[in-house]
Amino acid sequence: MSGARAEVGDLVRDGTGREAIVTDIKQGKTWVLRPPAGVMTRQWETEDPDSLHVLETRMFRLARERGEQ
Repeated sequence: MSGARAEVGDLVRDGTGREAIVTDIKQGKTWVLRPPAGVMTRQWETEDPDSLHVLETRMFRLARERGEQ
């Protein structure tokens, strides 16, 4: 994992190499992930947040998408 633990809205790479957006953290134990593009209803979960490598925090991702960087 890079630096801090993944938070909601962060773009991450999971332990299988898939890129995802963190959509929820259930009771601090289960991280809910979805693809960064495409079908948003396809989700998966991990109970190992240390397997998530933060590629871009929510703040930087949203700024990039708005063209602020």
